[in-house]
Amino acid sequence: MLYVVATPIGNLGDISQRALEVLRNADVVASEDTRYTGRLLKHFGISRPQISFHEHNERQAAEKIIALLREGRTVALVSDAGTPGISDPGFVLVRRCIDEGLPLTMIPGPAAFVMALVLSGLPTHAFIFRGFPPRKPTMRRRFLAVDAQSPHTLIFYESPHRVAALIADAIAVYGDRRAALANDLTKMFERVDRGRLSALLAQVQSRTPKGEYVLVIEGAARAEGGPPEEEDEASQVTSSASAARSDLRDA
Repeated sequence: MLYVVATPIGNLGDISQRALEVLRNADVVASEDTRYTGRLLKHFGISRPQISFHEHNERQAAEKIIALLREGRTVALVSDAGTPGISDPGFVLVRRCIDEGLPLTMIPGPAAFVMALVLSGLPTHAFIFRGFPPRKPTMRRRFLAVDAQSPHTLIFYESPHRVAALIADAIAVYGDRRAALANDLTKMFERVDRGRLSALLAQVQSRTPKGEYVLVIEGAARAEGGPPEEEDEASQVTSSASAARSDLRDA
């Protein structure tokens, strides 16, 4: 059996009992980063052999895992954080298992884009998750333009090095729409800024961006029953985690 296992995106308390049970009993843990996963396993007192499974060796590693599954082994697939297959390696292996008729299931759990969408205050009944946009400006604008007329809420991931450029291009392509920018979700300095894209861009440019970001942008046409106009264009909510929160990178 292949188990696709979602792991915490920051706060270790978010791991499920089912995820821990699967990790403890797996014959092998396939990890996007064996060092990072090693710290996760150590934190919970788990000792299991690991094999590397990342974007640069995904197809070759998938063959090794398929061979293990054919032998009757149990493999747990994890990414650095969140849900494998969502902007992380996993799709190729899942597809191979389906094609081979091998058993697989998933242990659900954290996904940063879901949390950011819910906290954004933008419509959640219909949305488009686009993941990471291209790095080059011209390609990025073309990527954004695909959904320029979509009425659905749009969701993007971005690194701290390019988040300002992404917001600037979003303004150029979509106009100054309502949006939310989430950062360090579930961690000590969790932050969700809400307002027009121009206000979010100004805030990002006023500080040194750190950690991964989730940008949520309203669709081309506000759905009936959507959120009311905000009086404060740059309203911000900053959530401080309790002392019980634990950041994996500090573990």
